[in-house]
Parts: sequence; structure tokens; C-alpha cells
Amino acid sequence: MRMLIPFFLLALVLAFFWPAIPARLRRGLLTQPRLVFIVPVSLAAFFCAVVAYFGALSLPLVLLILAYTFLPTICAFVQGPQQGAASWLDFAIMLMLWLPVELNFGRPWIPREIQGLAHTAVYGIGLLLALILLGAFRGLRGMKYNLPTHGRDALYVLAAFVAAAVVLIPLGLALGFLAPVHALRFSSGTLALRFLGIWAGTALPEEILFRALIQNWIMQKFGESNGSLLAAAVIFGCSHLNNGPGALPNWRYAILATIAGWLYGKVFQKASSIVASATLHAMVNTVRHGFF
Repeated sequence: MRMLIPFFLLALVLAFFWPAIPARLRRGLLTQPRLVFIVPVSLAAFFCAVVAYFGALSLPLVLLILAYTFLPTICAFVQGPQQGAASWLDFAIMLMLWLPVELNFGRPWIPREIQGLAHTAVYGIGLLLALILLGAFRGLRGMKYNLPTHGRDALYVLAAFVAAAVVLIPLGLALGFLAPVHALRFSSGTLALRFLGIWAGTALPEEILFRALIQNWIMQKFGESNGSLLAAAVIFGCSHLNNGPGALPNWRYAILATIAGWLYGKVFQKASSIVASATLHAMVNTVRHGFF
């Protein structure tokens, strides 16, 4: 059961790469916008079923998941399914989906042994809400949640990966964030599996939030300038202040993540698909875990 839940949610998130799924959702929601409320009902019911299976369901958790799923849905419904420029209410939806997960709302009511699983479930629910509410329902432009359409995406990834190695490794060593380089900890096969796990479990979800949503929104509001790219990168960096290893707030991690975020954002801006920035993100994280 513990393994099935993450894979089930991941399958739903990846299914949105198939163009027919968001297209059909959008056609149905354009015809009957009220159907969008089926989404929070279904996702809240799924979460309640998961925690109930482990004997951890409580009234505070039910109220929290209902608020988490319904408030952003109401904000999307108020604006309607029309496709247009990104609004401030769209940004509010992004914060509603991100901050409760980032700040671990609900943790006091979840037994320690299933906190990781519950966090994963809410994370997956947040990603699905983002893809449905902002992608399919609101029709937010520029999310690039599609498979690559240009071969040059690989060149952007390769160039940015070299830049990341040249900048992040010396700086990470100088700041004491990275341990000295050592021989590869894993076999090549294990390293490949590690890369896939990081791509699916960390890189793609973070790229959806920080590039397809937040960076995309900033650039639509304030223009596709280096200033907008830097603002998005700083937000990404600050999200790592509460991450280990190291004392919190982790300024070393935040500095390195800001630089990495700028590179991820540049690749996202240039490439045809979010797959490119997610792949770069996963490559950087895999090298860090494998060699440092």
C-alpha cells in the first residue's frame, strides 16, 4: 500500500503529458465549469481514504484537506475557465498549493510512522490540482507541460549542466556545503535508477511549481527579463532555507539553489518542454548524491 500510493499519484501526474487528457478536461470544463468541484471532492476523499487505512483519520485532518483542495478550486472557479493572462488570483492559487506542503500543515495530527506517506500524498494532490485548475481549467499559457518538440532541448540541458558543474561544485566546496569529491557510491545501474527516482520524485514536481507556475507567472506579469528570471530563482533558493543538511536557516543551500534555479529557469525559458529543466535538475541532484 505504501508503495502503490506514490506510484499511483505519479502515474496521474505523468498522464497529463498525453495531450488528449488536458484537452478533454478543458473541453468538459468549458462546457460545464461547475464540474471542476468534482476534483477537490475526489482528491480529498482519496487522502482521507489513505490516512483512514492507517488508522490516522481525524476531524482536523478532514477539515485541512477540504480547505486545501476547495479554496484554490473556488479561486479558479470565480475567475472562470477562460484562457487569458495570468492573474494575481492565479498566483494566490499557487501559494495555496505550495505553502501548506512546504510548511507541513497537518503534521501534528499525523502519526510519525506515516508522516512521509501523508506528505507524499498531499504533494501529489497539489500537483494534480495545479495541472487541472491552472492548466486544464484556467488555461494558463506557457506551462510547457508537454513532451519535447525540439531536439535542441538536449543542447540546452547539456550546456547548462556544464555551467552548473563549473559554478556550483567549486562554490559548494568553498562554502562547505559539499563534501570533497569521492568515487561513485553506486553502480552505474543503481545511479541510473537513482536519476529516474530523482527526476520523478523531486525534479519534475519542483519544476512544475517553480518553473511552469511561479516563473511562468512572473514572466507573464513582468516580462521575460533577467530580472524576472532572477526573482523566480531567488524564490526557489529561499524554499531551500528549511532543508538539510546543515543548520537552519540553511543559507549555503539557498545560495546554491538560487544559482541552480537560475540555470533551470533559463533552460525552461529556452526549451520546448518542462522535461528539459526537470532533466537538468535531476542530473545536478544525481551528481551531488553520487559523488559528494
